[in-house]
Amino acid sequence: MHVARRLLERGDEIVGVDNLNDYYDPSLKIARLAQLQTHSRFSFQQLDLAEGQTLAGLFATERIARVVHLAAQAGVRYSLKNPQAYVDSNVTGFLNVLEACRHHGCQHLVFASTSSVYGANRKLPFSEHDNTDHPVSLYAATKKANELMAHTYSHLFGLPATGLRFFTVYGPWGRPDMSAALFTRAIVEGRPIDVFNHGEMERDFTYVDDVVEGVVRILDVVPKGDPGADMNQPDPATSYAPYRLYNIGNNQPVKLMRFIEVLEAALGRKASMNLLPMQPGDVPATYADVDDLGRAVGFKPSTPLEEGIARYVAWYREYYGVHA
Repeated sequence: MHVARRLLERGDEIVGVDNLNDYYDPSLKIARLAQLQTHSRFSFQQLDLAEGQTLAGLFATERIARVVHLAAQAGVRYSLKNPQAYVDSNVTGFLNVLEACRHHGCQHLVFASTSSVYGANRKLPFSEHDNTDHPVSLYAATKKANELMAHTYSHLFGLPATGLRFFTVYGPWGRPDMSAALFTRAIVEGRPIDVFNHGEMERDFTYVDDVVEGVVRILDVVPKGDPGADMNQPDPATSYAPYRLYNIGNNQPVKLMRFIEVLEAALGRKASMNLLPMQPGDVPATYADVDDLGRAVGFKPSTPLEEGIARYVAWYREYYGVHA
């Protein structure tokens, strides 16, 4: 929604696609959609990307110049419970997007990857040039597969593709299964929050407006193949094909307990905590190296956590009618 709104504001015509499934409350998705449907240059198609023929029909009738693919079955922990949903959406759905782009002259495919692809890596900060062959969740594995599939289509068909590894995005209209929403709701309702790894976690919390800025700027930087790419020592982030990978993160990892403190201050309430062990599929720390992003588009995320959380809490109070 945020990316679509930003593109509409600069004059682009947007075709939005979503299946509006019930992974989380569809009313939030519908409310987001309503934010866009006031624009004359926005149209919406409710369809599932796993339905390849339907998606191909959409591309055949619409003159789609560029694709920003942010649809996926998200969530690390849910991938342990319902792995098939991740294959259907993130593998089959992404293949259908690639096929539609291939056959209908897409000028640039920008797609969401995730910091989760770094998996068991321990060298910080995480660099796009590091190996990512040790995922620790099926979610991460499907997103790594997306990167490999996109490179294959860049190689075979010359499809310009850029993957963006997002780092713990938060902000207004955010998913209710993310920590910002889970913690806020629990604190407001006076319930204890579950704090994993006994609070010894670090996350590179990235405010949504910074992510949008990165996405829109990258959309306008169509990758070209690097003829000097050394395939004796392949670089995961670049290629002889028109393909690139970038991190989009705040470049400032924050301890989870600090995140909770900032949220408490914004809400004016203290949190009660259940300190729990590390969950399967989780990693202890994320930290983005964003030097490549800065060189490519002259921008790096920088919104301070205190500012981003204040904006999120203000939106939460208004949207959910929490005024105390």
